Amino acid sequence: MNGAPRLGVRRVGAVRVPLPSYQTPGAAGLDLSAALEAPVTLAPGERRLVPTGIAIALPDGHEGQVRPRSGLALRHGIGIVNAPGTIDADFRGEIGVVLVNLGTHAFVVEPLARIAQLVVAPVVRVEVEERDALDATARGAGGYGSTGR
Repeated sequence: MNGAPRLGVRRVGAVRVPLPSYQTPGAAGLDLSAALEAPVTLAPGERRLVPTGIAIALPDGHEGQVRPRSGLALRHGIGIVNAPGTIDADFRGEIGVVLVNLGTHAFVVEPLARIAQLVVAPVVRVEVEERDALDATARGAGGYGSTGR
């Protein structure tokens, strides 16, 4: 990955987690692990903040997007409440993942289990400009479901 932006990573807390990593050459997200000393059970409908044991320094002009793992969602109904969660470039605290069990059975989060993925993406900052009117479009003010069935 010569010339790729650098993601600074610092392990925090008592549990030594693996560094975030891509599982395949074409993967978009780096896997994040659960920094747990013991298993944690999520009952159906329950949500819990799970620590990852890492803090990061994102490259300037980038954000971190914390996203669910598709396998956990499909097999167990495990998602992330605020997906995608946004990590701002100036945040230096430990990353936590708010897991939710949308399934019908209890789910056990094992120590060091891969619980989420981190996608690092560029961010464009804009200048806010108040206007009396906005440019017209074919969709206009059509809301939810207005572009098809």
